Amino acid sequence: MTSNADWRVRSLAHVWQPCTQMQDHASGELPLIPIARADGVWLEDFEGKRYLDAVSSWWTNLWGHRHPAIVAALKHQLDTLDHVIFAGFTHEPAIALAEQLAAKSGLPRCFYTDNGSSAVEAALKMSFHFWLNSGKPQKQRFIALQNSYHGETLGALAVGGPSIYRDTYAPLLLQPIFVPSPDCYTRTPGQSWEDHSRRQFDHLRLVLEQHAHEVCALILEPLVQCAGGMRMYHPLYLTLARQACDEFGVHLIADEIAVGFGRTGSFFACEQAPPAVYGRGAKRGITPDFMCLSKGLTGGTLPLAAVMTREEIYQAFYADYAAYKAFLHSHSYTGNPLACRAGLASLSLFEETNALSANAVLAQLLWAHTAELRTHRHVAEVRQTGLILAVEMVRNVAKREDFPASERRGLRAYRHALEKGVVLRPLGNVLYLMPPYAIGAKEAQKMCEVLCEAVDVATRDPA
Repeated sequence: MTSNADWRVRSLAHVWQPCTQMQDHASGELPLIPIARADGVWLEDFEGKRYLDAVSSWWTNLWGHRHPAIVAALKHQLDTLDHVIFAGFTHEPAIALAEQLAAKSGLPRCFYTDNGSSAVEAALKMSFHFWLNSGKPQKQRFIALQNSYHGETLGALAVGGPSIYRDTYAPLLLQPIFVPSPDCYTRTPGQSWEDHSRRQFDHLRLVLEQHAHEVCALILEPLVQCAGGMRMYHPLYLTLARQACDEFGVHLIADEIAVGFGRTGSFFACEQAPPAVYGRGAKRGITPDFMCLSKGLTGGTLPLAAVMTREEIYQAFYADYAAYKAFLHSHSYTGNPLACRAGLASLSLFEETNALSANAVLAQLLWAHTAELRTHRHVAEVRQTGLILAVEMVRNVAKREDFPASERRGLRAYRHALEKGVVLRPLGNVLYLMPPYAIGAKEAQKMCEVLCEAVDVATRDPA
């Protein structure tokens, strides 16, 4: 049997890992973990050690690895059509998936791309191009929330907030208008999530009053700023943002790439926005002008993304060829039949498993099993939205004083969890859980126990 060490050597000779300082791996400071196979919530290396995938393989895997229904659907699709150019051609899996996404989102037009970043790129371009086609070429800027993250391609990176991702490339980027985040970690003691998010909206309204004439769209991650440290906010902010965008003539782009498909407790996070006017009979939820989808779209099986949008936006590009209004944006693997088939199989599982109700029970279990962390002397906050639970480690809770980044406390937690057979991937000093929906009660308890241990290990000062 080939050893893990053999695979590490071969990988380090040629492969450049994402979002990684490769010296950590090459020096042995942080050994690569070669994975040979996966099943359900478990990953297994070449020497038989198993790891519980507590982060759903970068938030993509909804149903557990190699779910039989998705595997069967892919095998069937391979017998008929693997791929075809999508410009000038179409096929049943792409059509059926677009129909279902339209019904779920309330947005009737579906534009396929390859990954989350490319979906954001397409949405930004569509918004700008809509206003250009509509005779408003002065609308060229975007509004984004501080601490937001929307991907690594240049347009998506430009509207992201965390400096660790964007500062190096600042000379290459668009210059959006950033507004303070509604992130409720920053609320004052005793202040409710709703009140804090409402007050933070005042900053957005002021910017819209001053800049709406030159702004194409506001882009945000509904409810949870994931790569920004799993920071969370009250859904009222979505309602207020939707109202303000309508009032000032600005598009709303909802980046549901990480939070869609049940992660936050509803199918889409936007569904949790409270009614615009509190009262009997008012409709809950908002509909953005663009919704970006990826990650869980195929159940974590194959890369696929989509931008859902309104009919009136589609119609702004619909014209005689000579008008040159077409959206000339493409990807080689747009609408790949295999990926679309996986997406259809994943959507079917929501109905067959009653996943949203089951996830609500699982969310309560995660909260209960992490109770000890809520009084931990180095935990400033344990927060949860649906099946996303985050733990904010700090040096001093009373002062909200962070551990220095150079101490790499999150890395300590990561290493401890790996030793115990659990995959955590901390965001700095924030540890989080975002497990596959297939996780059982016993596995969930193990995952939470290891998380609690990891906090202890990470926050302990060296002897």
